[in-house]
Amino acid sequence: MVRLVRSGRREACYIDPLPFTGKPNVKQREAMSKDTPAEETQDKYIVPGLERGLRLLGEFSSKDRTLSAAELARRLQVPRSTVFRLLATLEMMGFVERTDGGREFRLGMAVLRLGFDYLASLELTELGRPLLDRLRDEIHYPCNLVVRDGRFIVYVAKSVAARPFSSTVNVGTRLPAHATVLGRVLLEDLSLDELRELYPEPRLEVFSESTPRTVEELYEMVQRDRQRGYVLHEGFFEASISTIAAPVRDRTSRVVAALGATIPAARIDPALLDPMVEQVRAAAAELSRLLDYRPGLGGRVAGG
Repeated sequence: MVRLVRSGRREACYIDPLPFTGKPNVKQREAMSKDTPAEETQDKYIVPGLERGLRLLGEFSSKDRTLSAAELARRLQVPRSTVFRLLATLEMMGFVERTDGGREFRLGMAVLRLGFDYLASLELTELGRPLLDRLRDEIHYPCNLVVRDGRFIVYVAKSVAARPFSSTVNVGTRLPAHATVLGRVLLEDLSLDELRELYPEPRLEVFSESTPRTVEELYEMVQRDRQRGYVLHEGFFEASISTIAAPVRDRTSRVVAALGATIPAARIDPALLDPMVEQVRAAAAELSRLLDYRPGLGGRVAGG
């Protein structure tokens, strides 16, 4: 999983490996059970050393950017000598590196490369990148493609405009879904119950005056977005930034991404507004067609 270290309200480029439980997931168990009795799966197919190495990488996060060997041994409940061997191997391969003091470790560039190699392998980004470039050339503003990872959106492709615009958003950047225009698009398919499961807290974290305060407010907002077919909001996440976004759907009719344009202004010229909205919607619709989306052939309407 791509994770980024928070800096202000954005998060800088960082990789947070997927948590490793030490057990295969459902699909893996089903695949292995076809040829192997269930009781033999753990012993025959699980490599303890690899499991420990992956669990070690999984201990690093945006909260715990550096960890000592002693702390890792305590968390993994293994001898320090085992942790030292794991760290030596991972350091040699570039997956961890020592901090300046030499007593603690952090994730290395090899983890970062794995994350971006994964993003680059997605069909979505391969098909979407040319469309982003074309849209950028049409409207002369930066264009982005994002997906949802739980409560966050993750930028998986971007196209930068020639005009000067200072932005710290890069491929891999993560932002809160409920507080961003692109995130609202990605939450459209969720029912009220699913949103409550995703956001169990009574009050949502507030990032601007426009941020919905409760799950109920968020649900009503995204349902209006869904009916409209796009989202346009001036200064929703940041006062100086406006965003136009539209959903990208695949063959299942589910929203799999949000495609949007970023305008570095709190207000958009009304004369340019309608044409830009239609251009963004057209690009999202074209990408949906490339992903084999066929309107009217499926999907569901979110409900409570």
